[in-house]
Amino acid sequence: MHTVFSRTHRPHFLGKAVDCVARVHVPSGTMCQKAAVKHPSSQMPPCDYKPDSYQGMSKERLLEIRKQNCHPMTMKVTYYRQPVFIHQGHMQWLWDVDGKRYLDLFAGVATVSVGHCHPRVNEAAVKQLKHLWHTTAIYIHPQIQEYAEKLVSLLPEPLKVVYLTNSGSEANDLAMLMARLHTGNYDIITLRGSYHGGSPMTMGLTSRTDYKYPVASGFGCHNTMCPDVFRGVWGGSHCRDSPVQTIRECNCSAGHCQANDRYIEQLKEMFDTTVPHRIAAFFGEPIQGVGGAVQYPKNYLKETYKLVREKGGICIADEVQTGFGRTGSHFWGFQGHDIIPDMVTMAKGIANGFPMGAVVTTEEIARPFGKGLHFNTFGGNPVACAIASSVLDTIAEDRLQENCAMVGTYLLTELAKLRDKYEIIGDVRGKGLQIGVEMVTDKASCKPLSPEAMAEIFEDTKDMGVLIGKGGIYGQTFRIKPPMCITKDDADFFLAVFDQALQNYMDRR
Repeated sequence: MHTVFSRTHRPHFLGKAVDCVARVHVPSGTMCQKAAVKHPSSQMPPCDYKPDSYQGMSKERLLEIRKQNCHPMTMKVTYYRQPVFIHQGHMQWLWDVDGKRYLDLFAGVATVSVGHCHPRVNEAAVKQLKHLWHTTAIYIHPQIQEYAEKLVSLLPEPLKVVYLTNSGSEANDLAMLMARLHTGNYDIITLRGSYHGGSPMTMGLTSRTDYKYPVASGFGCHNTMCPDVFRGVWGGSHCRDSPVQTIRECNCSAGHCQANDRYIEQLKEMFDTTVPHRIAAFFGEPIQGVGGAVQYPKNYLKETYKLVREKGGICIADEVQTGFGRTGSHFWGFQGHDIIPDMVTMAKGIANGFPMGAVVTTEEIARPFGKGLHFNTFGGNPVACAIASSVLDTIAEDRLQENCAMVGTYLLTELAKLRDKYEIIGDVRGKGLQIGVEMVTDKASCKPLSPEAMAEIFEDTKDMGVLIGKGGIYGQTFRIKPPMCITKDDADFFLAVFDQALQNYMDRR
């Protein structure tokens, strides 16, 4: 059996108690010494781009308007105790209104795929703006067809039918409807810790308390145990498709993951106790995004897809954060799991930050949707399609998928050295430039690092010139999801800054 934390306990779930005796591997010797972590430069890499001088409102006035005239939620989600006032961007760089430069390692929440204001994408946008800003899908304009053909050429058969939207929430909302119409079933399953959108329908798919309100929403949605091999009940040192594994030990034989077996048993028990015999769909991110770059055992999604299809459901891959080459090894996250979904939803990096989303499915699944009437005014907007088309070209021409694999693997392996150096880093995980660093009070208990401590490290990292994100159920995971154009020199700068921020916190503690 796989082991968990440093104490013996009997977790209870779905009526079963399981004995779990923990063995956590703690590195020793030189691995834990500062000399084991060497980052060549704490100097910000040079940039020959010169931003315009900011001529707008004062920071004080901007903040005053934000507090008085913007919805209170806008202030609630504002990052940092001392907020960043962004003025301009170029590739992996952002400048604030005072002219300070930042290395952007969060990309507007994993959204800027090819780089801020990439010259090639800018050119495509300006060209289209001069020609036609907007006309709806009731007319045939070339951009929708040109983009649809280019997009489906990157997906396996039979995923060849595209419906364009404005966001990931819209895409997932639409995917729910299409799944129910096609199957004639209603119930949909997602994983705990997942995030699939904030609309009234997708709130049911999203399994995170922070995003829920005490109103009826998301009927027919159910959440099953997330197969998190670090924080979950089971997990070992060979579970993940990642350059970095957990520090948890296991006694699995080669090619067989007992943790996967246990998590699949939980899914089967959910089928036996929670949902009807026939279901509509299973939604899954190939790597959880907002959940903190959580990865599953290697065969989990493959076995889940088989079970879901036996129940009459279709399998939906939410590629809003993992798509378009970000994981490095493949263009789509699902390809790393050796599966072909029945439907794929996408947004964020699809248009490098321009509002756009898409649902891609099969002709058979799309057909029942055509029996009614559905219309999206801005879906397939000419400017959006022109930008998205240029993004696909840029990913290929700049070899950004390959860059994600190279720089991402380097970042992961170097971050693993920091994990071995600091007691407060519990886990490092991910693929390509989809990376999570989970923070704990100590490796033995794996108790999440407090929000106050996270904020200290977060703020320090920003003050030294690097912007990163946060995620995880308890806000305990730093998320590193930069524009896919970052370089190894950028990675070294971040590693030096992050190392210093961690050391600063440890010294204060």
